[in-house]
Order: sequence, then C-alpha cells, then structure tokens
Amino acid sequence: MTTLSEFIGNVWADAHALTGWEAVAVALAVAYLWLAMRQSLWCWVAAAISTIIFTALFWHVSLLMESALNLFYLAMAGYGFWQWRFGGGEGEGVPLIRWSRQRHLWIIASTASVALALGFVMDTYTQADLAYLDAQTTCFAIVTTYMVVNKVVENWLYWIVINSASIYLYLQKGFALSSGLYVLYIGMAVVGYLKWQKLHQQQRMMGAPSLA
Repeated sequence: MTTLSEFIGNVWADAHALTGWEAVAVALAVAYLWLAMRQSLWCWVAAAISTIIFTALFWHVSLLMESALNLFYLAMAGYGFWQWRFGGGEGEGVPLIRWSRQRHLWIIASTASVALALGFVMDTYTQADLAYLDAQTTCFAIVTTYMVVNKVVENWLYWIVINSASIYLYLQKGFALSSGLYVLYIGMAVVGYLKWQKLHQQQRMMGAPSLA
C-alpha cells in the first residue's frame, strides 16, 4: 500500500517529468472540457491542438496504440466542430438530446462485451498490464466521445465513471499527478452534466427535439 510520503514523492516526480509541451496539452484538455460545458465551438479547437501534442509525445516514446487512439480523437474533434456548427436539421448545429434508457443499456452491454474480448486478447497475447480495465476505459471513452459530438446529455455521466476508473488505473501505475488531474475532470463532468441538463430543459420549453 502506498504511504503518504511515497504518494507525495510520486507527485513530485511526475511534476518534474511534466514537459512544457505536456503542460500545454493538459491545459488545453481542461480548456476543452470547460468550453464543452458552454457548448462553445472552440472546445473542438482546444481538443484538436491538445490531441496533436499528445499524439506527438506518445509517438516519441513509442506508445503507438496511444498515438493511434489520439488520431481517432483528432478526427472526432474535426467531426465535432462540423456537427456543432453545421449539423442538425437546418444546418444550425445539433441540439442537446437525451437517449432512452433502453439505448443506454444496449450501448453499455455491447461496449462492455467488446472491451471484454479486447481485454482477453491483450491479457493473453501481449504484455499489457491491467488489460481488462485498460480496454474498458478505452472502449467507453471512444463511445462517449461520439456522444459528446452529438450532444447527448448523459455523456457526462459516462465520463464520471470512466475518469473514476482511470484514477485507479493511473494510481496503480504510479502516475499520481495524472490521477489528480482526473479528479478535476470528475468535478468538471458533474458540473457539465448539471449545466447541460438545465440547458436541455430550456431547449424543451422552446420546442426543440429532446429524445433520440
């Protein structure tokens, strides 16, 4: 079990390991969440720049799968910008929507099943550590990013769970500073959900679509 002194030491070591480019990428990732809560198109610009930096950093240290995942995020940033600016029935950007409980249950079950299979492959045929948890967080992050692009209100609830699991994952690997960042992400996800829920209710009062 990690002692307080060891935890502080890990935080200090992580802080010294944080390069200038990493700091910029992290700051832009936080800006992305803050702007997304306000439905600002600029959130996708922040996400794209942050993703480009992370992709380059991961490639430099030979984390090829992480680089590939960030290329997906970069593509989704472009798609998200287009959806929020030109999507929707009248080309005025997609409105906030909620998905039915049945749809969420189907998504959770199918995504968990795919992640379970992926985790088995990683655990059996690679040197991956915590393969099943890593696969679950990655698969659900991909699905939830798609939900953000389409302004599904419940996306924030998914992020709360994903980020909570990521904290455990990073603590197990000694990334104390990154774990602290994800605590911030959880708080922002809670605020984001409450804000989008309120905006969705206001949107319903104006007669906009509410459920998909």
